[in-house]
Amino acid sequence: MLLEQNDHVLFYGDSITDCGRTGNNSNDGMGVGYPYLCAAALLARFPRLGLKFTNQGISGNRICDLESRLAKDVLSAKPTVVSILIGVNDTWHQHSHGVASPLPEFAACYARVLEGLRAIHARLLIMEPFMLPTEADRVVMREDLDRRITIVRDLARQFGTLYLPLDGMFHAASTTTPMTYWASDGVHPTAAGHALIAKAFIDAVTQ
Repeated sequence: MLLEQNDHVLFYGDSITDCGRTGNNSNDGMGVGYPYLCAAALLARFPRLGLKFTNQGISGNRICDLESRLAKDVLSAKPTVVSILIGVNDTWHQHSHGVASPLPEFAACYARVLEGLRAIHARLLIMEPFMLPTEADRVVMREDLDRRITIVRDLARQFGTLYLPLDGMFHAASTTTPMTYWASDGVHPTAAGHALIAKAFIDAVTQ
């Protein structure tokens, strides 16, 4: 099992992770998304482990934003387990707002974040970014996102982290249920979508 006594689990990412968190860095300030579902389930399942959970997702973040606030929001908290979900805004903002995120820079920046986390000996879990083609522009963005997913997978292998293939999971779930059931706009999960992520996370850290 990945979890150990007195672990501090920190969720790092964008709006999918943020999901209304209060920012008070307590088990009660986790927002209403998958970090809350993970914390609630694991606290109930392992009351004697003394687990602590922190949500450090910020809406709109790209990988460069995660790097810029790594020391302040993550390293200073000394987490023992860190999960990262980032990348969809690098694609989305480049397509919709003209904010460039070149693939080589994306890869290098992500690697520096992982190196920083490895330096404090945090155990890492990487979640791949995902997007369901619920709208025409989501289809157009797939080529860029697919390349970022490949980069994230390569980094997971390079750093030897746990890995959750969320894009594949969401597409698999959408073969029998409408895509909007899992993510109404193709990017932000519904309650069911957050539960899908939470189940995968819990299975990964408790197997």
